[in-house]
Amino acid sequence: MTLFDAEALYATLRDQIRAAYPDWTQPDGPVIAGIHTGGAWLAERLAADLGVKAFGVVNVALHRDDYAKKGLHSEAASTALPFAVEGRRVVLLDDVLYTGRTVRAAINELYDFGRPAAVELAVLVDRGGRELPFAARFVGTSVDTVPRETTLVLKRDAAGRFTFGTEASGA
Repeated sequence: MTLFDAEALYATLRDQIRAAYPDWTQPDGPVIAGIHTGGAWLAERLAADLGVKAFGVVNVALHRDDYAKKGLHSEAASTALPFAVEGRRVVLLDDVLYTGRTVRAAINELYDFGRPAAVELAVLVDRGGRELPFAARFVGTSVDTVPRETTLVLKRDAAGRFTFGTEASGA
């Protein structure tokens, strides 16, 4: 397994978002939503670091194009958005951007709650290999991986610090 400094990647991502949005106190300002699970962990920590009172969690299970194959995971949280989506700028967080299929599902889920003014994607790691035309505005790092490699972001401890690595998933 190859390990990366996930804390440094998180700091880079946080600083990019902070520079773009220094004031989160405006009632009609941007909101944070994380894709369950890794993106939700990032959103929780980012909200705390930026002083944002509430963040949302987006469950993409019902919008996945492979739902029939994977089914609904019992541990998947329901989508919880403690803010109105309609007309808002949503900073959508995920841990890893690969094919773009999860992002597509998350955007579909967001639109079930209203039409945002914009959705800006923030990811800890962009590993390339896109199958859909999505790009992240905020990126901790970009890495080149091979299709048989799995990229993992794990919430490591009670303080919410992360570990990150890639490993071969077998042929």
